[in-house]
Amino acid sequence: MPINSFLYPGAKFVPGYEVANSCRFDGSSSYLTSGSFGTATSGTTWTFSLWVKRSEISSANYICGSYDGSRTNSLDLVYDAADTLSFYHGSNDGNGKLVKPARLFRDPSAWTHVVWSVDTTQGTAANRVKVYFNGAEDAKATATYPDEDAVAKLFADTNNKIGSQWNATSGTIFDGYMAEVVFIDGQALTPTSFGEYDEDSPTIWKPKDVSGLTFGNNGFYLDFEDSSALGNDVSGNNNDFSTSGLAATDQSTDSCTNNFCTLNPLKHNTTLSEGNLKCVTGTGTSQVATSTFAPNAGKWYWEVKVDTKTALMIGVADVDATLANSDWAASGGYYYYNTGVTYNNNSSSDYGDSWDDDDIIGVALDLDNNKIYFSKNGTFQNSGDPTSGATGTGAAFTLTGQYFPALSNGSSHSGATAQMNFGSPPYAISSGNADANGYGNFEYSVPSGYYSLCTKNLAEFG
Repeated sequence: MPINSFLYPGAKFVPGYEVANSCRFDGSSSYLTSGSFGTATSGTTWTFSLWVKRSEISSANYICGSYDGSRTNSLDLVYDAADTLSFYHGSNDGNGKLVKPARLFRDPSAWTHVVWSVDTTQGTAANRVKVYFNGAEDAKATATYPDEDAVAKLFADTNNKIGSQWNATSGTIFDGYMAEVVFIDGQALTPTSFGEYDEDSPTIWKPKDVSGLTFGNNGFYLDFEDSSALGNDVSGNNNDFSTSGLAATDQSTDSCTNNFCTLNPLKHNTTLSEGNLKCVTGTGTSQVATSTFAPNAGKWYWEVKVDTKTALMIGVADVDATLANSDWAASGGYYYYNTGVTYNNNSSSDYGDSWDDDDIIGVALDLDNNKIYFSKNGTFQNSGDPTSGATGTGAAFTLTGQYFPALSNGSSHSGATAQMNFGSPPYAISSGNADANGYGNFEYSVPSGYYSLCTKNLAEFG
C-alpha cells in the first residue's frame, strides 16, 4: 500500500497543504452527534473520507454510525477486535450488507486515509461499495453488497455519530485521532478528491485542500480548527455536530501532515488513555509505558505533567528491553524518580529536587552528545545545562544505546498517573512555548537547539 510520508521518521518532507488540527477521542465518553440535517441530496450515492490514527488496538472502535430507528437503514464504520475495518450497510431491503477489506490495522503510530464510496445505482454489485486506504483501492476479504438502488443514507437519519456507534454504548466509542472528516452527499468520489501523491515520490500519499468540493445537502467538512466548537462544519452548509465528552484540550496538533509521538499501546503494561498520552501504572515492579518514536540522533524535548506521583519515574527506556519486570527501571532505563534521585541502569544517586502532584517535569534528550537532562517546573536540576554539548554540564548520566521516552513506577506500587506532552498536550497549557521550528505547545521554554518529537522535526534532525 502506498505510504504516508508523515508517518515515519526520516521520510522526506515536501511543503504542501497543511492540516493544522485533529480531534482526540478518549475511547470512553467522547464523540460527536447530530440528528438529521434534512433532505439528503441522494439516498443511494455518497462518499465519506477521513484521516485516522488509532490509539487502541484489538478492540472495537466505531468511527461513525447512522441509524433510522428501525435498523433497516443503519450504517457503521468500525475497527473490530481482530483489527480489521468493517463497512456495514443496513438498507431499505431489510438485509444488512458487509464489506470488509483483508488488511489489518495495527499501527498506533500511523495516520491512514480512509475513503468509503457508495453508489447503489451501479449495475455491477462490486461497484456499489468501494473502499480505499492511502489512495489505493483495497481487496475485500468479505463482500455482501447492497441491492441495486437500495437506499442507505449516511448522516441523514435521526441518530448520527462520529466517534461511536449510533447509540454510543460502552465498548463502541473510538479511541484515537481523526482529521479532515468529510461527507459528500450525492457523489461517489475517488481518493483523488481528498489526497494526492507527492510529486517527488509516487508512493507518498498526502492530503489536499477539500474546501472547493461540492458537498451536497447533508455534506459537511470538519477541520477541528475551532477548539470551542469541535463539531463545527466549515463546508458552508452549517451541518454542525454537537460534542459529548469533548473539551478544548481535545483539539490536537497531531495531524496527518505532522504526526506527533505518543505512548505505544503495543509495548506497555500500564493503562493508557487520552490518545495514548495519559498513563496509569498498575501493581508490580517496573510497570512501564514506552513511546511510538525512538530517535537515534538529534536533540529532543518533552514534558510530563504529574497527576499522582506515587513511585513515578520519568525518563527513557532501552529499545531492546522486553516487558519482563526486571528489564526496565533497574537495568534498562535512565529515570528521574519522584524522590529526587536518578536511576542510571542499576545505580541510583542524588540528583535534584523531589516533585509532587501537579508538577511538570521536562526532559531534554541530547542524542548528538548522548546526554539527558531533567527539569522541574522549568528549572533544570543538578545545575544542568542542556546546551552545554559534549561537556554535559549537570547531566544526570551519559547514554549508551537507543531509547524510548518512557514512564515507569519502578517498584511494587500502583496508581502513579502522568500525562505526556510531546508537543500536543492532553491538558491545558497556561503559557505556550513552541520549539524553534514553531512546533509543539509546552508550558516552559524549549532549550535552544531542542525540538518536539514530531515527524517534521524528525525528518530534519532525527
